[in-house]
Amino acid sequence: MNALPLPVKFNDLAAQHAEVAAAIAAGWAEVIETSSFILGPAVERFETEYAAFCETPYCVGVASGTDAIELLLWARGVIPGNEVILPANSFIATALAVARIGARPVLVDCDPEYLLIDPDLIPAAITQNTAAVIPVHLFGQMAPMAEVAAAADGLVVVEDAAQSHGATQEGDYRSRAVATSFYPGKNLGAYGDAGAILTDSEETANRVRALRNYGSTVKYHHPQVGFNSRLDSLQAVVLAAKLRHLAAWNETRRVAADYYLDRLANIAEVRLPKIRPGNCPVWHLFVIRVQNRDRVIEQLQQAGIQTGIHYPRPIHAHQAFAKLGYVWSDFPVAEAAAEQMISLPLHPHITAEQQDYVVAELIRAVRKAG
Repeated sequence: MNALPLPVKFNDLAAQHAEVAAAIAAGWAEVIETSSFILGPAVERFETEYAAFCETPYCVGVASGTDAIELLLWARGVIPGNEVILPANSFIATALAVARIGARPVLVDCDPEYLLIDPDLIPAAITQNTAAVIPVHLFGQMAPMAEVAAAADGLVVVEDAAQSHGATQEGDYRSRAVATSFYPGKNLGAYGDAGAILTDSEETANRVRALRNYGSTVKYHHPQVGFNSRLDSLQAVVLAAKLRHLAAWNETRRVAADYYLDRLANIAEVRLPKIRPGNCPVWHLFVIRVQNRDRVIEQLQQAGIQTGIHYPRPIHAHQAFAKLGYVWSDFPVAEAAAEQMISLPLHPHITAEQQDYVVAELIRAVRKAG
């Protein structure tokens, strides 16, 4: 244990890169040789391969996960002045995509067990201006989609799947209208910003293809106002190379998560994450809840253990959304979680020895913090 290399990294992207370096180098050489940098064959290949992986007909690559949400909302008919319901416990990008359209984010709380959107709160948030609901698949497991769809009562449902690459629910990827991010730290990450939409609708896919490319599918023919939000070929090469490893990497994450769950099962000071029935998660994050969170993190940092907080502020606590009129106490579950959550190191290359060290130091830290 004393010889353990420190720090214990929160995520080890260098080790991940070592597995795919040769494939990426070959793919980049081909892109450079052919000069197909924008929406070229590499992008088309990745879109086809990722659609197959997710068992859905269509994948459209875009420049970021935030753009993916925004473009999908536009494609599904959400317009300025509409309202879109989403959970308070999410990264701010979910709400920013709504705001960029000119729509109003309407927040609801999360459930206390899984910290996913609470579908029981959706009906009371619906008004005559409500156009859509965005359930967020958080920490690697899917939101309760059947319950969300029932509560949405015919509204557009757009899934934010940035943290759930490969996750299933009742054995189904449920890729009906999905926006995802390939930010470098995701289970499937690019070497920069990248994103995609997945859909079973050819019409939706075609609308996003036009919107991402200045409103055009034919060069110099622009029948609508669009955006410049295209997945570039170099990132597509990275994603395709990593996609070949994704299933194995996700399984390694499950093994590591099970290890934490087993080793921490009887530690009263640590509230462990729970898997919602029917979900098969991919453990993008392993999020525990503790009292005196900041003191615990400080102790872990001193021990050479990197951690994260996802997320230290619910969406309504950001000044960017002060005009929505929410106050602290409006979303008590999300607010309490924001003060207690710690994301422990978990990635496909973490070792049992590293996890043993994290567990030992975490137990020491939570007991010292009181």
